[in-house]
Amino acid sequence: MLHSFRPLLRFSSRLAIACIVAGSSVAAFAQGSYKVGSVLSMTGPAAFLGEDMKAGMELALDEINSKGGVNGKKIEWFFYDAESQTQKGLGATRRLLTQDKVDMIVGGGNMSGMAIAMSQLTEKATLPFIATEGSMQIVTPVSERPFTFKSTVDDDQVMERLADYFAKKKITKIALLSDSSGFGQSAVEQLKKTAATRGLDVVYETFNPTDTDMAPQLGKLKAANVQAIVCWTVTPAGVVAMKQAKTLGLGSIPFIHSYGFVDKRYMDLAGDAAKDVLLVSVKFPVGEDLPDSDLAKPRILALNKNFEARFKRRPNQFAAQTYDAMYLAKMALEKGGEDKTKVRDALAGIRNYNGVGGTFNFSATQHSGLSKSDLVLLKYEDGRFRLADYQ
Repeated sequence: MLHSFRPLLRFSSRLAIACIVAGSSVAAFAQGSYKVGSVLSMTGPAAFLGEDMKAGMELALDEINSKGGVNGKKIEWFFYDAESQTQKGLGATRRLLTQDKVDMIVGGGNMSGMAIAMSQLTEKATLPFIATEGSMQIVTPVSERPFTFKSTVDDDQVMERLADYFAKKKITKIALLSDSSGFGQSAVEQLKKTAATRGLDVVYETFNPTDTDMAPQLGKLKAANVQAIVCWTVTPAGVVAMKQAKTLGLGSIPFIHSYGFVDKRYMDLAGDAAKDVLLVSVKFPVGEDLPDSDLAKPRILALNKNFEARFKRRPNQFAAQTYDAMYLAKMALEKGGEDKTKVRDALAGIRNYNGVGGTFNFSATQHSGLSKSDLVLLKYEDGRFRLADYQ
């Protein structure tokens, strides 16, 4: 059983929620409901993502239930804090499967490695699982994870988008500075494939997510005369890399962070070092800057308005990932009902769904619904993200 966590959930008369408080379940449920379970990290090193990810889920669930739920039934929500520990995330998953008997799980602990581990349990139980984490290894190979999907873009699509940018700027020699997590190592694997087909010369350096000194790695990259640096992490170590790159004289070349680093708090921590840094991202953080012809724009603006009204702050892309995931779950439950295989098939059948993160197209062989066309490059100016490169 998970340890207790602060009662961060906002209870609503329109939303039946089961939460863990002081180690026991407290629930108020309507009969004939669909059960959806979620595992996120609200405490521990990954907690900086958890609050916004949970808020995105809450808002989506509240909207869905206030409009009649799914097939006239409310969604009953079971939520657990994994405390940034994979074993506790697995314990929560087992509880969702065996005690709560949920119809679907949405959210894999804010950590790709945890989501991958959770998928082993959900696949064994043939339970649909929508991960809200990044690594494409969560859903590949699809033949081994037929019940696992995710609401984020795949690393190979991100690398292709970056390769397009490098081609435009006539950059041929780059560096990948990635952390040693599953998220970081997935980037290494995918960039090697992209580099081979796009003619990129890549220098690879790795760091631990908790590192506070990147000078050795950055020194090697400077000596290698790379033309751009791509940094791949979701941890504060990415701020260290930004600052030290400037200090070591690498400020004249593009420094690009992954979509996992699109967080205002990190940019503010970096201070002047954030100037001229680019980030590859879904379109959500710059909805206001998108052309009116972009199908994602009206949905993004609506979420911004509703989220700010409820939580008194702007949502970030992590809230968008979980918001989209809950609506994907709704669509699948509407078609599949209580039959797990039919729910899985319904997810695989989703086409042209315009979410806030992009346009989702799943299939029997593609369980990450977003594509390269959903990605843009951002910059950070005057305390907010702005569009830097659209096409």
